[in-house]
Amino acid sequence: MTDGAPEHDSGSAGFGHVPVMLERVDQMLRPALPRGGDDGDGAVLVDCTLGMGGHTEHFLQTYPRLRVIGLDRDEQALEIATARLAEFGDRLTTVHTRYDGLGQALVDTGLTRYGAVDAVLMDLGVSSIQLDRADRGFAYSQDAPLDMRMDRSEPLTAADVLNTYDKAELTRILRVYGEERFAGRIVAEILRRRADQPYRTTGELVETLYAAIPAAGRRTGGHPAKRTFQALRVEVNTELDSLAAAAPAALDALAVGGRAVFMSYQSLEDRVVKKALAGRIVSRSPLDLPVELPGTGPEFTMVTRGAERADDREIERNPRSAPARVRCAERITERPT
Repeated sequence: MTDGAPEHDSGSAGFGHVPVMLERVDQMLRPALPRGGDDGDGAVLVDCTLGMGGHTEHFLQTYPRLRVIGLDRDEQALEIATARLAEFGDRLTTVHTRYDGLGQALVDTGLTRYGAVDAVLMDLGVSSIQLDRADRGFAYSQDAPLDMRMDRSEPLTAADVLNTYDKAELTRILRVYGEERFAGRIVAEILRRRADQPYRTTGELVETLYAAIPAAGRRTGGHPAKRTFQALRVEVNTELDSLAAAAPAALDALAVGGRAVFMSYQSLEDRVVKKALAGRIVSRSPLDLPVELPGTGPEFTMVTRGAERADDREIERNPRSAPARVRCAERITERPT
């Protein structure tokens, strides 16, 4: 979603965005990409969230023999990325799937051998095309249909959630996925209003939130609609469940020396990533043994210390990088059988 190397800024800007923390992501993945030469000969990168193709464009340009498998659930984004990256021919293979479809996508593209992947990139959250196009319903700053589907072939919309979920379900979603402290007040107002007329637009929901959240509560923590919109988006797209399945699959796909970069934009995503990594970076030998048993050592080592954040320069060039949390891990042993 945000910043890139200067030589590629013009191309990215032409598509309405530049990818988040591109220079740093390249630094993290670069050691995993060369195979048989400094130009990435024979290497495979899986971009699990292809979006409009900003990150992938950079890697295909920088590593002339690199092959990229690009996944995305958003067909509109895939169409744009395919057109944008047409010059790279069969070096790019796109797959319409959620990122938890990674395993099947690799099989479908002929990468059935374990350890066939050298690098994985997951740039989570909402893509530029979803935020910037009003008709998608992701942005609270524009009045639009209450949709929020990343994959428009799926049936459930944000309007369906607001109009059909009961009090307990709505409260849980806002508290867990939105970490919204006024969840009870908001849900009460939603139930009152939908009894008269079903919700249809983002503007109607924003009006509800301004009515439900006390004035003092609206003065801190950003826009008062931010947390509710996040909660609805996560529910509609089953984002956390998908990520909980996708992160281990991404790690399993990597060859020894392969690296995975996870870019999250809110604490819930980062917790899922951190949990997926936690069991892979420690020994599985019993603590009371004097030596480590064969095959029980750590599978991965962390490249980052904790979650890295965008620096001031990055944020100034692209404000969408401000909430980004980046973790990178490298496989150091074969996967246990």
